Amino acid sequence: MKWINHQILTGVAVYTATGSLLFAAYGMAGAVLPDKMEGNPRNAKNYWHWRSRHRGWSHWPVPYLFVIAFLLVVDRRSLAAMDMWDMSLIGIYMMIGALLHILEDAICGKVPLLQLSKKIGIRLFVVGSFTEYFFCIAAVLCMYMLKESGFL
Repeated sequence: MKWINHQILTGVAVYTATGSLLFAAYGMAGAVLPDKMEGNPRNAKNYWHWRSRHRGWSHWPVPYLFVIAFLLVVDRRSLAAMDMWDMSLIGIYMMIGALLHILEDAICGKVPLLQLSKKIGIRLFVVGSFTEYFFCIAAVLCMYMLKESGFL
């Protein structure tokens, strides 16, 4: 999925769930994190080598879930007295954005789930296609309708 679609879908999803534009912004920042960690394919000396590693360890949900759990535990136990809850929320929502990125990539390809060596996913559309943009618009409209109907 294109970065702009990752950011839009993630931002709308987080805003729909929380009603907070700030949390949505944190999620949008995290929405490009898995791809950013892999580097820029245009700067790679060998594109196909980069491509063979794409959607590998950076698209594995386990580290992101670990960071969320760590931030929740650390915040609750040691940082609560220092009023650092807001600082940990930045990290938490960035990790949520990264997790949503992985979920979004799983509908247009394969990503690792429990094991790095075993990827799962479906291919509803080709990245950059009209269908991808149509899917994103439809998902945003669905989230908007759910929010407006009071369901969420």
